[in-house]
Amino acid sequence: MIREVRTFMEDSKDKYVTQDETGEVPAIDEVEGRVEAEMKRIEGAAREAVAQGTQNPEREREGRELREEGERELEEQRES
Repeated sequence: MIREVRTFMEDSKDKYVTQDETGEVPAIDEVEGRVEAEMKRIEGAAREAVAQGTQNPEREREGRELREEGERELEEQRES
């Protein structure tokens, strides 16, 4: 049994191409990037809303910038 597996592996090892060899980004990395960008967008929107409620223009600006950064990253993820 072990000899059969070893023979199969030796016969087929040159038939496969890895993601490293092709330069392809693993799917999990793509998902992580989208999740991080979405979290930035959500956190920025929440900060912006709280700052509006407390009438803090500086915090509102920071929240808006974070939200916009997340939106830009999401758009970049969609384009690639």
